[in-house]
Amino acid sequence: MLCFAVCDDEAGMAEELAGRVSDFLAERGIAAFQVRCFGSGKELLGCGDWFDVVFLDICLKEEDGMEVARALRRRGDGCLVVFVTVLEEMVFDAFAVEAFDYLVKPVEDGRFMGTMERLLQALARREGGAVVIRRGGGCEVVPPGEIAYCEVQGRKLYIHRRDGGVVECYGRLEAFAGQLDGRFFRCHRSYLVNLDCVRRCGGGQAVLSRGETVPVSRLREREMVQALLRRMGERRG
Repeated sequence: MLCFAVCDDEAGMAEELAGRVSDFLAERGIAAFQVRCFGSGKELLGCGDWFDVVFLDICLKEEDGMEVARALRRRGDGCLVVFVTVLEEMVFDAFAVEAFDYLVKPVEDGRFMGTMERLLQALARREGGAVVIRRGGGCEVVPPGEIAYCEVQGRKLYIHRRDGGVVECYGRLEAFAGQLDGRFFRCHRSYLVNLDCVRRCGGGQAVLSRGETVPVSRLREREMVQALLRRMGERRG
């Protein structure tokens, strides 16, 4: 799950930004996320939770947002910090605390969207192999473990999530397979399956954990059974 925090002592501003973050993620089809609002740096630091991304106002009433960021770094927090402020002249100070980005209020839509796109790509790299799927002018981050199987129809890829959701994009199955790890097997010229989701295999098809069936090429069925056995051994180890 992706965890976002918004820290701003103006409740209306915090809620507005949290809503924009939530809307952006929902539009990208990302269901596993949470966005929490904090009214002060003390509240953020004292909550005991760690976040993937923190949107942080610099001019907080009770404390300096820069100092809050320094406190995050001192405790070893590697969250991506995005400063949101009316003070453009503070941008150079942001580099000292390894800020990911710096947004000036009022935050323009184009600037916000660009920052969110880059945040998702950065989080994907942190996930150690998460797939970035480009759709239109945007992208979506999908951890490989959330993918049950993929199929291609014409020039379109349908990426089926383990929770039943489907992500559509244009591309080639071969290129997409190149982004994935060894748990995925090309069981058919038009299908790629996550071996961790397979419950039965035989008779030209594989039955997955949610009851879906995926065709298995007759020439690849024996190889798939062997791949399943290897994967089971890896998971036991």
